[in-house]
Amino acid sequence: MNQQTKNCQLPSHSDRAIGIFDSGVGGLTVVAALRHLLPHEEILYVGDTARVPYGNKSQETIIRYSQEIVDLLLQRGCKMIVAACNTASALAVPTLENFYKVPLQGVIGPGAAAAVKATRSGKIGIIGTKATVASNAYSQAIQTLDPELTIISQACPLLVPLIEEGWLDDEITDAIIHRYLDPMLSQNIDTLVLGCTHYPLLKKRIATLIDPNITLVDSAENCARTVQQILSEKNLATSQKKDGFLHLILTDRSEGFLNLAAERLQLHVTSLETLSLH
Repeated sequence: MNQQTKNCQLPSHSDRAIGIFDSGVGGLTVVAALRHLLPHEEILYVGDTARVPYGNKSQETIIRYSQEIVDLLLQRGCKMIVAACNTASALAVPTLENFYKVPLQGVIGPGAAAAVKATRSGKIGIIGTKATVASNAYSQAIQTLDPELTIISQACPLLVPLIEEGWLDDEITDAIIHRYLDPMLSQNIDTLVLGCTHYPLLKKRIATLIDPNITLVDSAENCARTVQQILSEKNLATSQKKDGFLHLILTDRSEGFLNLAAERLQLHVTSLETLSLH
């Protein structure tokens, strides 16, 4: 980290935007959850569509990408940063949160806490990208809260590309979900963590393919609740009464899936910008 980045601090102002980023547009699930809880907040979202997915990249690369985006969001005046990406939350946030003075929140902690609360049998399944699963971030966060729980993890590298392709209701996607989940389901989990913010777009589909008694933990919803709590505790909640804007920045054009995601999530995009980070 250079000294300029380390000292980057903007004066807090409650009416500034919340900055949110993800490797693509799957993090719009967090935006949708936040919009439901905090309709008056301004939101600036960066989707790194030129470099998606993050899940097959090294930790050093993910930290570098995440730092570039956080710096951009702070330059745009954001009062808080949300890593709406499980891979960045697992591999970059623990490093980056030491270098920024605005709140920096990931999705791992809220999802882990919700899973611990939800389980009845003590068997929790986690699905995510290769990088998220290999980091053991969810397992460590869950077992810090309750070391007696059994964690079964499964990397699902094909799901993000299928979701970005818009194949949300397709028999090929169903077959791949079964391929990934069936071995885990055979071990009698009662809670399944959707450990990627793209996956809530498949939440209803997954629910139809598994035992209805299995609780699905949506990392996006739980992250949004945590952001709401942080804004309240730090007196950063907006004073505005009008609906907040949603400005999107993409690093490569991705209007096809963006439109699909916005429609599925019932999001109104105020403005869209394409910007290269290279």
